[in-house]
Amino acid sequence: MNIRARYQQITGEVPGHVTLVVAAKTRTPQEIREVIAAGATDVGENYVQEALAMRESLGEEAEKVRWHMIGHLQYNKINKALRIFDVIQTVDSLDTARALDKRVDQAGRTIVPCYIEINIGNEDTKAGIKPEEHEPFEEYMVRMVRDMSALGHLRIEGLMTMGPRFGKAEDSRSYFKRIKHVFDLLNDLGTPRVDMKYLSMGMTNSYRVAIEEGSNMVRIGTGVFGERTG
Repeated sequence: MNIRARYQQITGEVPGHVTLVVAAKTRTPQEIREVIAAGATDVGENYVQEALAMRESLGEEAEKVRWHMIGHLQYNKINKALRIFDVIQTVDSLDTARALDKRVDQAGRTIVPCYIEINIGNEDTKAGIKPEEHEPFEEYMVRMVRDMSALGHLRIEGLMTMGPRFGKAEDSRSYFKRIKHVFDLLNDLGTPRVDMKYLSMGMTNSYRVAIEEGSNMVRIGTGVFGERTG
């Protein structure tokens, strides 16, 4: 099955309200061209330099999609990231949010859509806010969102999580449930500059369960492109 067929198969399976972000890590410009031609609207990259190189290789094709930062954002890459990405999905602290907010003007922008990244499995190998370090977690998230809402250049549009890398997708369900609970809680606050539109959770091995638990944005690479050969 080729890229077009795999992409269209997945988009045919998921509900219409779910956005598919194509995870482009290690993929070639030709592969990204093929998936854009198949109808992709959103592309996610893990690294600033890879995203810059990809956009330069694609030329005008790059303007046909929204670009999402879905990897850890280093402070020394913020200026470049703001010029490359339409959406930053990986804000993992108030300090990161403040650093972004200070640099938005320099990047020639006024508002940047951001998601807060949560490391729901409390895994040391992953970035994101660990619930176990901030209990009671729901109260911590309410405070953080209210503090972030005071930053005039950021618009908080959602939450992002990977979920633990279990062998069975079903084992992620309880983690996804908790994220959805936090998402709903924050959505009901009515905080200025906070519009919780997107719950970005679920990848190739878990997106079906994630959607069942309320995800409306999934990030899929292998399911679209096939296994990496390099």
